Amino acid sequence: MKIIYYISVFLVISIQEVLSQSIYVLEIESPEELHEFFNPDPTNIPVISGHRGGIVAGFPENSIEAMENTIKRTHAMFELDPRITKDSVIVLMHDETLDRTTNFSGKLIDFNFSQLNNCYLADKYGEQTLFKIPTLKEVIEWSKGKTIINLDKKNVPFKMIADLVIELDATSHVMLTVHHPDEAKYYLSRDKRFMFSAFIRNLKEFNKYDQAEIPWDQMIAYVGPLSKPENKELYSKLHQKNVMVMVSAASSYDKGENKIDRFNNYCKVFQDGADILESDLPIDVAKAINIVENKGAKNAKFFSEIKQ
Repeated sequence: MKIIYYISVFLVISIQEVLSQSIYVLEIESPEELHEFFNPDPTNIPVISGHRGGIVAGFPENSIEAMENTIKRTHAMFELDPRITKDSVIVLMHDETLDRTTNFSGKLIDFNFSQLNNCYLADKYGEQTLFKIPTLKEVIEWSKGKTIINLDKKNVPFKMIADLVIELDATSHVMLTVHHPDEAKYYLSRDKRFMFSAFIRNLKEFNKYDQAEIPWDQMIAYVGPLSKPENKELYSKLHQKNVMVMVSAASSYDKGENKIDRFNNYCKVFQDGADILESDLPIDVAKAINIVENKGAKNAKFFSEIKQ
């Protein structure tokens, strides 16, 4: 009887924990608020971006489930990878082939979406999960009112991306990675409210965007994988334009095997003046920088916790 009692108590506690689970959301309701969210300020709460949605055991990259797991633990935006199937359905998939991240093999572009019905995603260790490849439409609809998604540039025609974002009225929470001012110009010709993550890794690239007259208040600047002293002038120029600076740790600091050193590097990125840190491990970044509630922060109004 005692065993049954203890099991019952455990189940009740477990159910209560599930029912009381919070999610940490970025509440942004319009394109104008999205632009405001990315306005740098010394008081701001640091912004974390989950690279490919966040990559941890049991939760595959570029999956809704990975993002859900992250926002149960921290506020975050997400960088994602759209690709198209043979029949032009836009899905999330980083690689050109299915081999590394699913139980299928071959090129994604060789499959119609209906042929992927039994295709299951694998986590970073190659362990198959029950999660399936999401369509971009599903992800845009899921993310509304919860987070911001940043769509990287893969093999999807710009027109298809613009068409879908506009059709779903999603310029309030979807932004686009651009590698050249001409790409930003195209998207702005479709909707002048688009927000961008622009590759501005040096002063030469900074000047290209300046000369192209892309609205500075509608972009953040990806400056590279490292926080470097020689980028001090670039940071200063970007901040003078009210542009947030983003460093990506996915290919650099995330690879550190020593947890203490890795956490120190995450902190140093922000101490050196960056505003956003993109990482495969957004939950670890949140632990490292130990975000505390700061109601005086300029961007605090966008950070909310919702009990589910």
